[in-house]
Amino acid sequence: MQYEHHGESSHRDSVTGRSFVQPDREECYDQMMKDYFIEHPRFPTHDFRRWFRMRRELFESILNADVNHDHCFVRKINIIDRRSLSPHQKLTSAFRMLANGCSADSTDEYCRLAESTTIENLKSFCQAIQAIYRATYLCKPNREDLKRLLRKADKRGFPSMIGSLDCMHWEWKNCHTGWAGQFKGRHNKPTIVLKVMASYDTWIWHAFFGVPGLNNDINVLWSSPMFDDVVNRWAPKFRYKVNGNRYELGYYLTDGIYPS
Repeated sequence: MQYEHHGESSHRDSVTGRSFVQPDREECYDQMMKDYFIEHPRFPTHDFRRWFRMRRELFESILNADVNHDHCFVRKINIIDRRSLSPHQKLTSAFRMLANGCSADSTDEYCRLAESTTIENLKSFCQAIQAIYRATYLCKPNREDLKRLLRKADKRGFPSMIGSLDCMHWEWKNCHTGWAGQFKGRHNKPTIVLKVMASYDTWIWHAFFGVPGLNNDINVLWSSPMFDDVVNRWAPKFRYKVNGNRYELGYYLTDGIYPS
């Protein structure tokens, strides 16, 4: 069974007029499991991390959370007694789009999702992630969180270090021509900057997104609300010494572009 789609797609990042062949979903699912998710998969651990940008254990944890949260990720049986797409197929499609910046119809050959299904699946995935994890991530550390972070940092030789701070650039493929100049960074492509504060266990408790890619890391830092608590004297106080100097505020690990 197959159908063809002709004409212009409403999704500009996808290939116009590309035909989608309805394949055997069970065969695709079995191949995907053998490639990555069985006990001894075809592709080793480092290949999984390269394709998905995460460990397999983290992928499985997110998959189980999504299935428990949103019924659309549960595998169903339709009226003709045919099983629908598996959660592994849906999440693999979403992660490959997010990790590699690829278009919606570029995942159909492996994941077997049509273009429109892929886009709706990605929207549902992002909404589920926000609902599941927003209570944990992107919230300021409380006293217990700070104690845990400080204990770990102290063991590693960084007393009163709260976390690591850095920026990354997300390419904006469909940036408006009139805006391209202010969004073009060092790679001469329009990008949007994401600034993140993360702990040793990759707990992201601060994120600032949306600054044009023309800005460097220092300009992004000055634009963000990162130090509002320090300016307003709400930041927690610490007392410690480094090289004989006394300090009362925690600090962050950064690269060489940031000021002391």
